[in-house]
Amino acid sequence: MRIGIMGLGRIGAFHAETLSGLDAVDSLVVTDPVAAATASVAERFGAQAVDSPAAVFAAGVDGVVVAAATDAHPELILAAVEAGVPVFCEKPVARSVKESLEVLRAVEGSGVEVQIGYNRRFDAGCVAARRAVESGELGKLHTVRSTTLDPAPPPAGYIAVSGGIFRDCSVHDFDIVRWVTGREVVEVYATGGNRGADHIRAAGDVDTASSLLTLDDGTIAVISNSRHNARGHDVRLELHGMKDSIAVGLEDRLPLRSVEQGVTFPAGTPYDFFMDRFADAYRAELTAFTEVVAGARPSPCTVADGIEASRIADACTLSLHEHRPVRLDEVIK
Repeated sequence: MRIGIMGLGRIGAFHAETLSGLDAVDSLVVTDPVAAATASVAERFGAQAVDSPAAVFAAGVDGVVVAAATDAHPELILAAVEAGVPVFCEKPVARSVKESLEVLRAVEGSGVEVQIGYNRRFDAGCVAARRAVESGELGKLHTVRSTTLDPAPPPAGYIAVSGGIFRDCSVHDFDIVRWVTGREVVEVYATGGNRGADHIRAAGDVDTASSLLTLDDGTIAVISNSRHNARGHDVRLELHGMKDSIAVGLEDRLPLRSVEQGVTFPAGTPYDFFMDRFADAYRAELTAFTEVVAGARPSPCTVADGIEASRIADACTLSLHEHRPVRLDEVIK
């Protein structure tokens, strides 16, 4: 199949590399507003370089990957739907829930599959955790803990357009908690602080945050996030049930140092970058998209899924600013 890629920054170029290595993909058509980025990726992966999204569709693609800036997501998703071309779009669907809902209304009934990029759904550990929940082997869940700690803060330019820590970082935890447990979030309470990175404080955001989620069956989920984890990129998920407890990410590359006497775990080199931690998940995610393009499966992460994660992020942002619990039904839907 022939796949188009629109947006060739860090993640777009990474997707180009991944797609070029998939057996199902015969050729790539790539574009970016920065001509040099287009030329570079085209040369590296033998792709056809074009100068606009319209030219990508005109090149006869079977599916498109949107890795452009967030503001461009709605327009490019809708262009793909209008062209009848399946589309994979990095999260979020749009900058706001309201705009995302407009996209959903346009997509519904179109017959065109749209897959939103939440790569943790394709991480082997998270997949195994979901199966453990579905099989009942953990018993009734009572506590879920999800952690995302980045090694260093993003630059000021990124922070200025990120929407805040809950919308650009915690949102991955929110999505994976929904997906693994199969439950919906009904209420949140969030708090945060600034432990460094003056440009984050200046932007009105926090660099360290925690959120407490109540799920619709009474399970409690605890989310921990920080921009400061010098030891490495730490992503973990714990599920505690009445019969058993399991963990995702509890392995030798875990960026955590034990001070227990005689304990050598973890003994590996810590992860220092999210693309390193989730390289296999990204490959599985884009492999799934090629199956969507081939008509072999429906979208494994829909626009509606993307919107729900964003609603939780909005609720946590409101909770942070107003210092109170926020029910999800307070957030636009």
